Amino acid sequence: MSARTQALPRSRVRLTARAAILAVLIVLAFAVSLVPIREYLAQRAQIARLENQTSMLSTANRQLENRVAALHDPQELERLARACLGMIRPGETAFVVVPKHGAPQPARC
Repeated sequence: MSARTQALPRSRVRLTARAAILAVLIVLAFAVSLVPIREYLAQRAQIARLENQTSMLSTANRQLENRVAALHDPQELERLARACLGMIRPGETAFVVVPKHGAPQPARC
């Protein structure tokens, strides 16, 4: 047999004490880093939820500010007094149309 056709013996991977300690340290570092990573991701999710809630509350706040501005308008106040409270000006006559099937539905105020 020639030297080229002869199979070379495979070198076996030896696990030295140094390699074992390094492997244990790597596993420990990975295990220790799981908790902060999980906390970081949880806080990011909470920040996203709070930003969404802030956006919704800002929209609601703008709507309420518009409603307050509308309530300072005398014509809007008169419309609400007539529609919701059934108020009339002195000298006016109020008429209520009653449907055939019962009491009239109150206006949405």
